[in-house]
Amino acid sequence: MSRAVPPALRPASAPKWAALCLAALVAGLAVIGRPLTAPLSAEVEIARMSWVEVRGAVAHGTTTVLVPSGGIEQNGIHMVTGKHDRIVGWAARQVAERLGKTLVAPVISYVPQGSYDPPEGHLRYPGTIGVPDAVFAGTLEGIARSLKLAGFRTIGFLADHGASTGPQREVAERLSREWLSEGVRVVDVSAYYDDAAQLEWLRAAGETPDTIGRHAGIQDTSELLAIAPEGVDLGRLAGIGFRAEATGASGDPRRASAERGRTLIDLRIRAALAQIEAARTGTRPGGP
Repeated sequence: MSRAVPPALRPASAPKWAALCLAALVAGLAVIGRPLTAPLSAEVEIARMSWVEVRGAVAHGTTTVLVPSGGIEQNGIHMVTGKHDRIVGWAARQVAERLGKTLVAPVISYVPQGSYDPPEGHLRYPGTIGVPDAVFAGTLEGIARSLKLAGFRTIGFLADHGASTGPQREVAERLSREWLSEGVRVVDVSAYYDDAAQLEWLRAAGETPDTIGRHAGIQDTSELLAIAPEGVDLGRLAGIGFRAEATGASGDPRRASAERGRTLIDLRIRAALAQIEAARTGTRPGGP
C-alpha cells in the first residue's frame, strides 16, 4: 500500500525551483557588488594599513597626507647614517596626529647628495647614498600622483635634508598649478626645515654659531637623542678637540642633550603644523 508523501518532502515544481535559483543569484550578486570594508583604523602610517583601511579613512575625511624625506648620509663619528630618516619619520607622525585627519607615507631615504665625480659633500664619506636631483624630483612626483588617485586633497612634502628642499619646492609648485582646478594642493612644508627659531632659542641659551654648527652639531644630535638615543654615542667624541670638521660634524655636538632636542624638534613640528593648517583652510599660501 502506497503512502502519501508529505508536502514538505515533495519535489518542488519547475517554477518554484526557478524562483529559488533567481533569489540565490540575486543574493550572491548583492554580496559580490558590496564594497569591501574594514573598521576605521587609528593608525596614521600608510605602510601599516591595508588598502581598504586607507580607502575608508579617505572616505571619512582623512584627505591630508604627509610625504617625509630623510637621507642616508654621514653624521660624524657619533651618529648613525639614518639620522634624517629617524627624525623626519618621527616628526611626520607627530604632525599627523596633531593635525588629525592626516596619514603619513613611508620616508624617502634616497635624496640628493651632490656630484659623484669628484665626490661632493657627504659623498666623500662611506655610507652616504645619493641620487640625482631629477630622480628625487621624479620620485616625489610619482608619490604625489599616486596619493591623488587615492583621494587625498592636501599633500605635504616634509624634507629633513637641505639638498632636498629645491626639488621639493619645484615639484610642489608645478603639481599645485596642474591640479588647481581640481582643488588639490601640494604643499612644500618649508617651515619644517627653517631653523631660525631653533637658532634663536640656542643663542638665547648661550650658544654661538661656532658651538651650534651646521651639520651633526647641537641641533641634529639633540633631536636624535630625544627620539632615538640608541643612534647617538657621544663617547666617541672624547678627546678629539673642539673643532671636529674632519669627522664630518661641525660645532660642538658634545653640548647636545635630549632635553634640548625635545624643545628643538617641537619648534619644527609647530612650524609645520601652522603651515599645513593654513594650507588646508586657505588662510594663506602654504606652498605655491
